[in-house]
Amino acid sequence: MTSSFGRTIRDVRKQRGISQKELAEKAGIDFTYLSKIENDRMAPPSEKAIRAMAEALATDPDELLRLAGKVPSDLAEFLVRDPDAIRYLRSFQGNPSTRREWTALFLRRETDRE
Repeated sequence: MTSSFGRTIRDVRKQRGISQKELAEKAGIDFTYLSKIENDRMAPPSEKAIRAMAEALATDPDELLRLAGKVPSDLAEFLVRDPDAIRYLRSFQGNPSTRREWTALFLRRETDRE
């Protein structure tokens, strides 16, 4: 079972020994908003706030963005600029759900470029 965005933030924050107030200040968000996020009563914040939280927690921002159901803006921009990337991803038959399948997909893409 995958942990929710809010639960992950709370767990990582506690592991790092950071208070809600401290994390909220570092991330530039309201303390009560952070509390609601951690208790899954509010949707995840913006990408900017998530990245600030990741920095304060010394954790992977891409993982937090994934848990928040967001696509990193730099990847979205890449897909907008490169129609071949979109076509390639759409042409992949099946749903790569394991690390091995994603690695195979990546290696196939690299081979196709050569």
